[in-house]
Amino acid sequence: MNVTKGLIIDDPWIGYILDGSKTWEMRSRTWGHRGWIGLIRKGTGAVWAVARLVDVGAPLSEEEMIASFDKHRIPPDMIRSGAVAKWTTPWKLADVRKLSSPVPYRHKSGAVTQVDLDAETSDGIARQLADRSVDIGKPQPASTAAAGNWVSKSNAPVQPAPAPKKVFPANVAPPKFHNGGGRLIGECEVTDGALKNSYIRLTKLMDKFPRDAIGGSNDSTTARRELIVDWGGPELVRTDLDGQKKFFRRRGWVGDFYKLNRAKAGDKVRIEEAAAYRYCISLVR
Repeated sequence: MNVTKGLIIDDPWIGYILDGSKTWEMRSRTWGHRGWIGLIRKGTGAVWAVARLVDVGAPLSEEEMIASFDKHRIPPDMIRSGAVAKWTTPWKLADVRKLSSPVPYRHKSGAVTQVDLDAETSDGIARQLADRSVDIGKPQPASTAAAGNWVSKSNAPVQPAPAPKKVFPANVAPPKFHNGGGRLIGECEVTDGALKNSYIRLTKLMDKFPRDAIGGSNDSTTARRELIVDWGGPELVRTDLDGQKKFFRRRGWVGDFYKLNRAKAGDKVRIEEAAAYRYCISLVR
């Protein structure tokens, strides 16, 4: 399979596609292309997954947009506010398949949302797909789909294959600050201690998180609810908050977040609420 087209998608929307909770990518116009495309995480300079663009629907009314939340994941209040008034055309995706390692691509001048992938990028994608010994040009049975890390058309997420420890290409440019369109929670300063010990200090923001997601100081006193954190990496993180230390209890991803963004002391971590119990993390310089 030769994937020659790519679609640039911002966070948190690409995160929803990768975890299987979103099957429609909302756009301002139609696109005649059908078939396999690469999914590019905006700001990373790399293709993170492939999917089939199976259809492009007619523009939706505000009421239709709200009724289709489970497909596009845009919150109703965001729709009513007019913030996404232009983006009402559903591009319908199926058979989303994450790559084990993002593949860099060359962004041609003038490209904004859809891009032509160069031969080197297409070959890199093909090699990863070939390594799994799955013919993505043919429908896959349920057992094969799960083994190959597919997301089914029914929108039910499957168990992802383990990701390698090093998932970021060395030559990928650091992600830029993005605005996921959610409610701003606040910003936290990056310190030398935070970089060394892999934490994000949330002291001034704790009262802005749900109370039932704040636990005690150890694993025996975790909160009743978990937060979902989209930090720009290959997998979403589920964690509660340590109410005593004032940071995310699970911190293994924080060091990778700092490395991916080439963070340094004095930068700020921006936290946005994309939906209930779901947050998008980005870096501001």
